Amino acid sequence: MEREVNLLIITGMSGAGKTVAVQSLEDLGFFCVDNLPSQLIPKFAELIEQSDGRIGRVALVIDLRSREFFHSLIASIDSLAAHPHIHYQILFLDADDGALVRRYKETRRRHPLSQQSSLLDGIQEERTMLEEIKGRAHQIIDTSHLRPAQLKEKITAFFTGEEQNRLSITFMSFGFKYGVPIDADLVFDVRFLPNPHYVDSLRPLTGKERDVYEYVLKWAETKQFLQRLTDLLTFLFPHYQREGKTQLVVAIGCTGGKHRSVALAEYLHSQYEEQLHASVHHRDWKKDH
Repeated sequence: MEREVNLLIITGMSGAGKTVAVQSLEDLGFFCVDNLPSQLIPKFAELIEQSDGRIGRVALVIDLRSREFFHSLIASIDSLAAHPHIHYQILFLDADDGALVRRYKETRRRHPLSQQSSLLDGIQEERTMLEEIKGRAHQIIDTSHLRPAQLKEKITAFFTGEEQNRLSITFMSFGFKYGVPIDADLVFDVRFLPNPHYVDSLRPLTGKERDVYEYVLKWAETKQFLQRLTDLLTFLFPHYQREGKTQLVVAIGCTGGKHRSVALAEYLHSQYEEQLHASVHHRDWKKDH
C-alpha cells in the first residue's frame, strides 16, 4: 500500500515571513523547495509518488518571484486531486500594509511588483492577486505583530507530531480601532460592557492590572456574558477537536484593546489553561491610545 504524503503549499504576501516558515519546517524534517514555479507542481507530485515513501512531508514555497507562472497556481493545486495519496494543505502568511512597508524599508529590498510603481501600490496589487488563493487556505497566519521567533513557534505548534491531535486555544484581545485579527476563528465584541477608559484612575492601566480586571468583571452584564460564553466555548472546543482542528483563536475585542478585552481574555485563559493547551495574547494593549 502506498504511503500518504503530506504536502504543504506555503504562499502569501511578500515580506510576511515565508523564509522563516520554510526554515522552521526544515528544522521539523520537511523536505522543502523554495520558489517552485506553480506549473511544476503536478510534475513534482509525480516525483513524490515515485519516491516509494522516502519523502513523507514536503513543503513548497510558491510566490510572486516566479510571477510569470503564478497565474497557474489554482489550476496546479486542483490537479493534485489526481494524486489520491497526496494530502495537501495551504498555509497563507499575511501582514498588514504598514508592517510590510516597514520591513521592506528596513531590509532595503525591492518588492516584486514595485518596479514600475510605489512600494505601497505593489503591496496592494499583490494583495489583489492573492485574494483567491487566500480564500482557499487551510491556515492563515497574520505576522504583522510577530517576531521571527514567535512565527517559528506558531509553525512548530501547527506541524509538530505531538501537537497534531491536540487542540491549542489562543485567547486574543484586540482593539476594533486597529482591525479584526485575520487569523481569528471566533470573534466576540465586548464593547457593550462599561468602559474603564472613562474612569480617570483606570485609564492609564490595562486589563492585566487588578483594579481594571476587577472593574470589568464586577458588572452583572459581564458575569452573565461570561457564563454564556464559557458555556458556548465548552460546547464548541471538543467538536472542533473531533473535526481535526489543531489551532483555534478566540478573539475578544473592545474599542482600543487595552482594558475590557484584555481583562476578559485573561479571565478565559484562567478558566481553560488547566484543562486545555491554552495561551493568551494581547495584540493591541501596548499601543498608544
